[in-house]
Amino acid sequence: MLTGHGVNELTVQADCPRPSVPSRVLNVTWLGSVEYQTALALQNCLVTARLCNAIGDCLLLLEHPHVYTLGRGADERFVLDPGNVPVFRVSRGGQVTYHGPGQLVGYPILKLEGAERDVLRYLRGLEQVLIDALATLGIAAQRRSGLTGVWVGLEKIASIGVGFRRWVSLHGFALNVTTDLKRFDAIVPCGIADCRMTSIAAQGLPTLTCESCSEVVAYQFAQVFGYHEIFRRHPTYFSQFMQPNISAELPIATADDGTKTP
Repeated sequence: MLTGHGVNELTVQADCPRPSVPSRVLNVTWLGSVEYQTALALQNCLVTARLCNAIGDCLLLLEHPHVYTLGRGADERFVLDPGNVPVFRVSRGGQVTYHGPGQLVGYPILKLEGAERDVLRYLRGLEQVLIDALATLGIAAQRRSGLTGVWVGLEKIASIGVGFRRWVSLHGFALNVTTDLKRFDAIVPCGIADCRMTSIAAQGLPTLTCESCSEVVAYQFAQVFGYHEIFRRHPTYFSQFMQPNISAELPIATADDGTKTP
């Protein structure tokens, strides 16, 4: 549970010193709309920083302009007719997916330790974050046996594809908020034949935005992955970890740097 200090009190004997329990903090930022290649370069910089403990765990929340991406082993035949929309092959798992305006994308940069170093456990955790966030919005979502992602009935509302570098995560999830679902007609989503996509708007909540949904997702992410505090960071906070050309391409969001949310 998230608490003011991030630690539940321990029961100890009166003559024993109270143990110090470190608070787990998640750095969260809303980046707005970011080009796919810029966001990928940012992830790579933050993974390097996280590997050497120059930064703590992070959750990047954003949207992309129109783009299709293929996982490292994805079949190009699942890209049917992308038109003039760019297509990138990247190091995540999974098949082909679409990103674009109205879709909330989340890139967790987490250093997994001990029992956390379990890819399936991590994937199930990401699914649970999205299921819980959708439940908060009044949408009943669930997993489907043998498939990765989140579904509302037989329609897919969120896709997941992840990668790791020495057990630091990158890539992540995409939740359809007000996404133009016709964009998925140009691909075989996630390599699943006859896969039908849906969105939060299609489920009866057309006025929600990606930014407003990001607040719900960030809170549920902290709950599921056991963080005690959320630090809301301005995008410029990350400039110290990036190459200058990457930093210059990031948008200027409106959140204050270092805002703590219990």
